[in-house]
Amino acid sequence: MARSAPRADARRIARVDTVAAWDGGPVGLLVLGARTEAGSGRLWIKVQLPERPNGRSGWIDANYAKLSTTPWRLRLDRDARRVTAFRSGHRVRSWRVVIGKPGTPTPRGLFAIYERVRQPPGSELGPFALQLTAHSNTLKNFGGGPGRVAMHGRSGSLLYDPLGSARSHGCIRMQNRIVRWLAARARPGTPVEIR
Repeated sequence: MARSAPRADARRIARVDTVAAWDGGPVGLLVLGARTEAGSGRLWIKVQLPERPNGRSGWIDANYAKLSTTPWRLRLDRDARRVTAFRSGHRVRSWRVVIGKPGTPTPRGLFAIYERVRQPPGSELGPFALQLTAHSNTLKNFGGGPGRVAMHGRSGSLLYDPLGSARSHGCIRMQNRIVRWLAARARPGTPVEIR
């Protein structure tokens, strides 16, 4: 359970699943802070919750989490329509991408990769969909899910939307070779800044 404050008696505000919905793998959340509970000495971590509204956070008991670090960070510049990968603070690569169209824009904010979902051969989404903790601000559901935004590849009819355009429903589309490269490096919990 995620709580409103770093205390065992604080109000419950959300349930945090430990198994990802689409691929059954681990859930990755962005850690925003940590605090030790007075009296008990219990460590609590503040995490970004993978639910609406975007940017919502809560406190979970660190005993129920496996903490790890990553040198990777991704940044989407919506105006330039580019994703840049950083490793240990240094720019590694940058790519043109397709972002959300004006009616279904890609949301701004600080998010994380929630889960990596390998797609079946021939999928329009390419070889991987890197689901984010971000949700569309306009679509409450999409494609059988809760309107979660993803970074994914493209094939089939998605190839008609050129890289550098704003034509998606909010997802970030990229070349299949790029999403493969990212999937090999950006594990669940990797920060993704969208500005």
